[in-house]
This record gives sequence, structure tokens and C-alpha cells, in this order.
Amino acid sequence: MTFNFDTLLDRRHTGSTKWSRYPADVLPMWVADMDLPVANEITQALHKRLEHPQLGYSVAQDALREAIVADLWNKYAWRIEPQDLVFLPGVEPGFNMALRAFVEPGRNVVVQTPNYRPLRLAPGNWELPKVELPFERDAQGNYVTPIAALRDSLQDGGALLLSNPHNPLGKVFPREELQQVAEACLESGALIISDEIHADLCYDGRRHVPTASLGTEIARRTITLMSASKAYNIAGLKTAYAIIQDPVVRERFNAARGGMVDSVNALGLEATTTAYRECGAWLKALVEYLQGNRDYLQHAVQTRLPGVVMQPAQGTYLAWLDCSALGLEDPYQFFLDKAKVGLSAGIEFADDARQFVRLNFGCPRALLEEGISRMENSLRQR
Repeated sequence: MTFNFDTLLDRRHTGSTKWSRYPADVLPMWVADMDLPVANEITQALHKRLEHPQLGYSVAQDALREAIVADLWNKYAWRIEPQDLVFLPGVEPGFNMALRAFVEPGRNVVVQTPNYRPLRLAPGNWELPKVELPFERDAQGNYVTPIAALRDSLQDGGALLLSNPHNPLGKVFPREELQQVAEACLESGALIISDEIHADLCYDGRRHVPTASLGTEIARRTITLMSASKAYNIAGLKTAYAIIQDPVVRERFNAARGGMVDSVNALGLEATTTAYRECGAWLKALVEYLQGNRDYLQHAVQTRLPGVVMQPAQGTYLAWLDCSALGLEDPYQFFLDKAKVGLSAGIEFADDARQFVRLNFGCPRALLEEGISRMENSLRQR
């Protein structure tokens, strides 16, 4: 079976957040939303669901719970039970609910930086002390967790907000490092809130390791947040889920909705069921295509964007570009003004990351080339 990811889609008049932020002459390559069509099986399932003329409040059916249980076992050899799943309209409500439910006032919440902006902001929503813990670089340029510093930051318990695969670094935590991180949290009594929304998007033969799959004690202290939204490009259908294997923790988490977190979109439940049950071949082809895009971008950065440095993403469809050598006051603004390319500003991800930008390569190859060409021309003309 073959899939065509090269088709260019016009999204400007669809209400797309990605394509509404900038003027028409700007190519948007910012928010984590792919410019690729969903699998035909998902489209067909939604058409079929719409044959029934009622779209009231909906709950996850057994078929969806069973599909997720099977998917987690098949992909990660992680055994959970259907009742471990708590459905949510997004991952962001999930990590805020977890902080509200479990972290006592005055206890630290650790966020590894750079990191996804809503994760960085979440502790402040509940007036909790935030510790931003920078990754360290090893001799190969890989970002690694400073375990001793993590232990120091979690001395009084609290929580770690973990992003894996990591946004914006594209880091896929190896099992050994993830084990060390989890054990540091266990030693301090800290909760692990693990955002694993990009789990299905790993490259070069890597396989995601769910934090809670590392052991029984770790599972008891972990709230895992997942969704089909990124890998299957259905983010607008607002469907995610928490995996909580301890029933007492699960009940307490659910009670933290606080009138702010509602039920899940009826069509999102349908699309998620279909994604996990029927779209395995599509996902495999997508990952191959995205890895090709990553490699294409990597080569272009090395040969056509002098002064820009890119550590190849191990997962996600996000590239973290170091523009320090360009000598620009604000690389994000430069590429917006001069190249007409809308990237994500590094300052959103860390206070010391102004010289970085994040680029979304989840798009047809021709669109990626257009963005690269615009950036290349802007650097030549400055």
C-alpha cells in the first residue's frame, strides 16, 4: 500500500490556527500541526459517524479502550487495563489537573528546559514554585538530563513535568536515562507527569519507552498523557487520555477537573478509535516520510544555511535550530521579516534560548523546500 504525502493542501480558509496567525505572504512553520492529510480510514469513519444525525455528549466506548490497550502492548509491550484510561479534551488540561490534584503548595515543580511553553507555564497556574532545569550537552551534542541536579531540585517531593519525545528538542529518552530520571523522582517522592503525545513519531529505528512501563513502583507515581492527535494529525478533534494505573490516584486525578475540563469530542473519539485500529500502515509510511523530511532539512541546514546548527531530531516533527553564529539580535523576527517564514521563537521555550527557533517539518517536501529557500535567500541578502 502506498500513501501520497506530497499533496499541497490550501488551509488558509479552513479556520486553521497555523495558517491564520500570519499575513498571507508568510509561510507558517510554527505550531505542532502537520500540513498533511489524515488517513483515508479516519475520513471514512467520520463520514460514517455523521450518517447518524445526533452529536450529543459522548463517552469512550469499549472498542476505543480496547484499541488503546492493544496499541500500547503492540508498540511498547506495555500492559495496561481498560479502566486505567481517563479521557480528556487535551494533554494540556491533563498536566494542569495533575498539578492541581497532587502537588502541595510550596513544593517544587521541575521543568527541563528548553520546553513546550504550556508545560513551562503550568506551575504558575497553581502558584507552585517552578524550577527550570537545563539539559546538558554531551560530547556528541546530545541533550542529557543532569541527574544530580534533578535530585537536588526534587528534595521536597513535588513533581517533574516530563516531555518525551521532547518538544522542542526532538529527543527520545533512552531507557537508561529515563530509568535514572524515574528513580530520582521515586527517591524524592515526586510525581512524574509524563507528556508522551509524540510517542508514535520516533526515527532511525528508535522505539518510545513509556515512563510508567519501567516498573510497578514507577507506574504508581506516574500520570501518562497521550493522544493520537500528533501522529495521526487530528489535533482539532480535541481528544486525549491519561493512563493512571493506581485506582486511588486515578480517582483523585478525575476529581481535579474543577468544572474546567469537560467531556471529549464525539468525532474525536471516533477518529482515535479508527487511528489505533486501522491506520498502522499509514503511520509507518508517515514516519518514513517525516524521517526523510528531517534528513532533507538536516542536509539543507549544513549546506545552505551557514551559521545555523541543527541536532537531528530523534522524534517528533520539530527541528530546534541554533542561530547563535548568525549574529542576529532576534532570529525569529529576522526570518519573519526578511524570509517571510513564521517559526516559533526560542524565547518561548527557555529564557536563554533567544538565539534558537523551532521549525515544523511536518509538511509536504515541496513546502519544506519553500521554507528553506526563503530562509536561504534572506541570509544571502542581509
